[in-house]
Amino acid sequence: MRRPTITDVARQAGVSKGAVSYALNGQPGVSESTRARILAIAEEIGWRPNSAARALNGARAHTVGLALCRPARTLGMEPFFMELISGIESELSARSYALTLQVVTDHRQEVSIYRRWWAEGRIDGAILVDLHVDDPRVPEFEALDLPSVVVGHPSGAGSLVSVWSDDDGAVHETVGYLVALGHRRIARVAGLPRLLHTVLRDRAFAQACEGVAEHVTVHTDYTGEEGARATRRLLSSADRPTAIVYDNDIMAVAGLSAAQDLRLDVPDDLSIVAWDDSPLSRVVRPPLTALSRDISAYGAHAARRLLALVTGEAGEEEGPYEDETARLTPRASTAPPPSEAR
Repeated sequence: MRRPTITDVARQAGVSKGAVSYALNGQPGVSESTRARILAIAEEIGWRPNSAARALNGARAHTVGLALCRPARTLGMEPFFMELISGIESELSARSYALTLQVVTDHRQEVSIYRRWWAEGRIDGAILVDLHVDDPRVPEFEALDLPSVVVGHPSGAGSLVSVWSDDDGAVHETVGYLVALGHRRIARVAGLPRLLHTVLRDRAFAQACEGVAEHVTVHTDYTGEEGARATRRLLSSADRPTAIVYDNDIMAVAGLSAAQDLRLDVPDDLSIVAWDDSPLSRVVRPPLTALSRDISAYGAHAARRLLALVTGEAGEEEGPYEDETARLTPRASTAPPPSEAR
């Protein structure tokens, strides 16, 4: 079936295409009874506005763009992004906005897609994630004058609105908790080193451990395979850590399996902490101590600020918004270290 057009509406209503245009766009030029009849026919035959035509008229697309520079094969296994997207979508759908999502291979392709979406009137705004150090996308977005919200620290967002949380505070709470348990050799299995939030966590982890615990950070690609590999390498060293903090729950679960394969007991021989709580952290045995926060609400806050920019209702919401800091939720995967390691 072809898409219904204004011509189809005009034919059934027995009026001109101009009259249909007036009625559908809420403009004067037709009587109220004619307007009501045209709207009813448009609804009946399933007419919807053409996004390209609306763009030419300066109308909104009622759509937000999100391009993810992540392998498609791993995206579905990442609870963080699934919850973030669900939060974004819940806020958008409540305002009758849609989300256009596309997976890309690099930042150049990502910027190109946003340029095309914006030029063709397909989107009204964009959400930028996975902020890098000196991220080249930020000046590109500023030049486009595309309403945008960055999910990331304001120090790397330029003039763009940012939604962020205090990773520094979460790192210090976690290290303080492990040190209070008696741990003096703490490792961290981190994400990609070029990501801004990884750099900020690296710095906070080193500062939190200074003078109280030996520490080491290993960078990975966030996958379970890399998390397990990093765990085996750490646990095979002469001075193996008694506690490991993982930058996501997938790596933490993989690290738990790797430790158990090496015949180490969690938590008697090794304590494990996962960053970002999820059902994964709670269904394994032992359930994992985790840094918990409402990621869905995090996404909703980003969408809310973007819509405020799109509609011109930003006001106080034009500045950076600090979301809640992840809080430590102790579970059975952490305990004091073996007595000989204290």
